[in-house]
Amino acid sequence: MSDRLLVILAFWATLSLLLPDTSFADDLMRVLLMQDSQRVEVSAERGVLVQMPYGDTRVFAGSVIARPSAGGLTLNGEWAPAESVTVRSRGGDLSVTNGGNGTGELKPLIVGGNLKILVRGNGLLLVNDVDLEEYIKGVVPAEMSPGWHPEALKAQAVVARTYALYQRLLNKSREYDLVATVQDQVYQGRQGLDQRVQEAVESTRGIAVAYQNAPIYAAFSSTAAGPTEDAVNVWSKDLPYLKGVDCPFDVNAPRYQWRAVLKVQDMENTFRRQGVDVGAIASLTPFAYSKAGRVTKLRILHSRGELILRGEDFRRLVGYSVIPSTQFDVESMGWEIAFSGRGSGHAVGLCQWGAKEMAEHGYPYTTILAYYFPGTELRRTSSLSR
Repeated sequence: MSDRLLVILAFWATLSLLLPDTSFADDLMRVLLMQDSQRVEVSAERGVLVQMPYGDTRVFAGSVIARPSAGGLTLNGEWAPAESVTVRSRGGDLSVTNGGNGTGELKPLIVGGNLKILVRGNGLLLVNDVDLEEYIKGVVPAEMSPGWHPEALKAQAVVARTYALYQRLLNKSREYDLVATVQDQVYQGRQGLDQRVQEAVESTRGIAVAYQNAPIYAAFSSTAAGPTEDAVNVWSKDLPYLKGVDCPFDVNAPRYQWRAVLKVQDMENTFRRQGVDVGAIASLTPFAYSKAGRVTKLRILHSRGELILRGEDFRRLVGYSVIPSTQFDVESMGWEIAFSGRGSGHAVGLCQWGAKEMAEHGYPYTTILAYYFPGTELRRTSSLSR
């Protein structure tokens, strides 16, 4: 394996010399911060400007509080016949909070760029229009420890950038490109900006992983604990660059091995709360596996019949933090079921703990990315399909 990595290293070192010396600017991402909210408050050190869709601009010295209202919205209690407004800072970053009752509850968040408040249904949608590189600086420290090796941080920065560009292409017709949660990538805005992260982002500025002149679906997860997984086994997407590779690098990960014991009754209640029609569970048995050894299907026998679930759907229903991966064995213990497993996350694409170990052993981020995304190349974002 070391010989293969050395060959890859030489390849990427040569390729890096061939990359065009171009850059891009004003590349905006539309990031959904919250939806279905009944109250959004935005403030800035020197106040905010609210641009109305009909050209009027309103000035607020402190903060502005928006609420949905019939035929529009209210701004600090004053009704406005507008279904969308854009909020800009008069100086300093924007601070935003919501008032509850919405999906996507938001703690106080500091962001750059502008904010769009849109009335949708009976609630408000909040979207952050932010420069791509600033967005990446808010993603990397939320997805990887800033104290990790610089080459691992660079790999994460390129992966986050690539994923963002992929989603932007996919969601051109929508009102936002991606969501600021684990549904896409966790985005924490400008809070907790770290110099090490900023250096990793700046040193890889404008670089993405590409396949056939387009950004790839740059998946990543914490710990593979064995070979990474084929995307087709997780999302039914058969992508040539998301095929499983050996990953012997993450043995020091905290969730390389894990064990969870679930009460059968708690599992039944969890399923029912999410709309799954299940009776009293008699047994839970994995019966289909990927070539990497992860559960792709399992059978649940219960008093109302039989339930077949995909492995990842089972994790989603029970809770990703409860069952960290689909690489597990099952043991029935009467009124409880024990899961003994390995790894954390879906294991498709970049293994973060594997990237950490590779970086600590001297491999640059280019080699790390080439290893986990076979058949791809690094390209300047300005040269990719848009």
